[in-house]
Amino acid sequence: MQGTALSFVLVAAVLHALWNLAAKRVPSGGARFVWLYYSISGIACAPIGLAIVLFGDERPQWTWLLAAAVTAVLHVLYGIVLQRGYDVGDLSVVYPLARGSGPLLSVLAAVLVLGERPGPLGLAGAALVIAGVIVIGTGGAKVDRAARRTSIFYGLLTGVAIAAYTLWDDHAVNALTVPPVTYFALGAVLQSALLAPHALRGDRTRELWRAHRKEILVVGLLSPAAYVLVLFAMTMAPVSLVAPARELSIVFGGVAAWLVLKEANPLRRIAGSVVVLAGIAAIAAS
Repeated sequence: MQGTALSFVLVAAVLHALWNLAAKRVPSGGARFVWLYYSISGIACAPIGLAIVLFGDERPQWTWLLAAAVTAVLHVLYGIVLQRGYDVGDLSVVYPLARGSGPLLSVLAAVLVLGERPGPLGLAGAALVIAGVIVIGTGGAKVDRAARRTSIFYGLLTGVAIAAYTLWDDHAVNALTVPPVTYFALGAVLQSALLAPHALRGDRTRELWRAHRKEILVVGLLSPAAYVLVLFAMTMAPVSLVAPARELSIVFGGVAAWLVLKEANPLRRIAGSVVVLAGIAAIAAS
């Protein structure tokens, strides 16, 4: 993978872990919390996206709006399912399962549907990343079996949403040539609009803002920064390599779950992280 693309992905991984830690710290936020941070993302990104449209070299296309509408729906589903997973499970279970199953599906689809052909070393690296995620994901805190099954279910369901928006976003920035920042800005605005009718009912949203303003701002600002970096990386390297490489975030997320949230099994988590790092190294050398 090209050095610049890998650098973008690694920085995105750090930012991604930080905003997921913040999201985990908001209990029972649900769709209203998702709406609040999507709205912050839209407010932050819309002026930049508009400036690119007005002063950039590319002429706006109607396909840009269509592409953003599709990603908005997929990201709304992703945000709601992820937040539900954090309500019922540990960060050290839901997060790595979500981040690990997403690239597995992305790589399979990229090879089988998009016709991408990453080299043997790249595929080996992807397999190592996925194996490390499984080790970490099965080493969360001791909970009853029903709670663990629920955590795993939401982790895997989030992974399906991740695979769906990853493949669509790759198609949007490459095949449809939508500028990444404009694309994300349009998507964020539409995501906020989709959730607004629900979020603006009653006083719960106002209460969430007062109680968790810091977390909302962290998620709303770091989430777009992380994903725009990934979109740029997709224009430089195949999605079958970008998708697994960004999962280095689970290493940072696992450490944060141990040190900040005091979740259990740090040795297993570190062992899984070593496997993930080996996979990242293989992807970088491919």
